[in-house]
Amino acid sequence: MPDPRSSTARGLRYWLRILVTMIAASIVVTLAFSGVSSRTPPRQMLEAFAVAMVFSLSIAPMLAIVLPRVTRAVACRFTFPFDWAVLIATMVTIALAGSFVAILILAAVGYLHGAGIIATWLKGSLKASIIVTLIFGIFVTVLETMRARLNEATVALATKERDEAEARRLAAEAQLASIESRVQPHFLFNTLNSIAALVHDDPAGAERMTGQLAALLRSSLDSTAMPLVTLDEELRVVRAYLDIERVRFGDRLRYAVDVANGAGALQVPRMALQTLVENSVKYAVSPRREGATIAVRAAASNGRVRVTVEDDGPGFDSAARPEGHGLDLLERRLRILFGDRALLSVDGTAGRASVVLDVPSESRIPSPESR
Repeated sequence: MPDPRSSTARGLRYWLRILVTMIAASIVVTLAFSGVSSRTPPRQMLEAFAVAMVFSLSIAPMLAIVLPRVTRAVACRFTFPFDWAVLIATMVTIALAGSFVAILILAAVGYLHGAGIIATWLKGSLKASIIVTLIFGIFVTVLETMRARLNEATVALATKERDEAEARRLAAEAQLASIESRVQPHFLFNTLNSIAALVHDDPAGAERMTGQLAALLRSSLDSTAMPLVTLDEELRVVRAYLDIERVRFGDRLRYAVDVANGAGALQVPRMALQTLVENSVKYAVSPRREGATIAVRAAASNGRVRVTVEDDGPGFDSAARPEGHGLDLLERRLRILFGDRALLSVDGTAGRASVVLDVPSESRIPSPESR
């Protein structure tokens, strides 16, 4: 819906331009058609200017009201030069009517009198009115047409940019939701498989694990609308996950969490650390009889949060990660959330695997159009 205040402001600016045009036209008529020169007395100059203003006031408002409507109408029905023929005919008609009205006004106030009023109008005033009306009418029409096209182009560009920004935002949100939907079921299915493996051999452990899973899912569902969570909240998810997996692996799974003071209150992508820890469990603990130790360390400095997840497993080739792998999904999430301001470095040296997550310590996600 158009803003009424904006429409009023545009209308005021339009009539201000018309007023300036009227004054300019009156000056031209005074100098070109009234015989005024540098030797003319000031009072006579003002009188000639006042008469010219009467003609301008009689013609210009009609032009200002009628000409824009005629311009829009002929633009839809005629092509060049027929559209301009109609416009010029309209200007001449308005000049005829307006100058006649001006003559009547001057006669009514006593400036013109006698039987020669019509002859005076036909002899001089009409000619001057038509010439000046055509000059300024054509100029104003061209100017206002260009201004209208510029405004339309500006509005179209702004609308296009807004629509593109909205499309980018919706695409980013959809992509983020799609990626997260692939991460969360992956964790859920792994956990359910672990519970299924314990049902016959350790029913109590399976029951305990089911309770931990319910608590973990409740925490996750409460935060699904928040792509960023505090590091403390993310670590609660990580600890719940590791406790669940310890039911399955026992002493084969060892872990330690070390968070520097203040870092826990800063924000990280939701489920990011859980993804890294899950990879360590999958590739370092699960396939090895001796299991592995997982260390999670976090610190904050210079407006960034740096989290390291390290294990003493067999390591892996960081350059051979398949598409759709947990680290690949996490990298895509980071690009959506932070652009190029987030870093994910991987070191898969034999006998050790380390992943470092380095993100800005923000309290909100930057919009896609601001990146």
